Amino acid sequence: MTDDIWQRDEIESPCVRICVVHPEARICTGCLRSIDEIARWSKMSADERRDIIAALPDRADLLGKRRGGRAARRARD
Repeated sequence: MTDDIWQRDEIESPCVRICVVHPEARICTGCLRSIDEIARWSKMSADERRDIIAALPDRADLLGKRRGGRAARRARD
């Protein structure tokens, strides 16, 4: 027996429970959303959520850049 009252037609959160905000990109390293997007998620329309979900793959590049290490030291020399 299915209970239609408890079924919801919502876009699920992309949260993967790795909640660490990247200091420079200012996005969560787990779900790639901004702090504002995370805070407003439950109040967003389905269209707003779809737009954000569609934009997430492009944000991964923001986290892939190294900030230091050997290459950065060599560039300063």
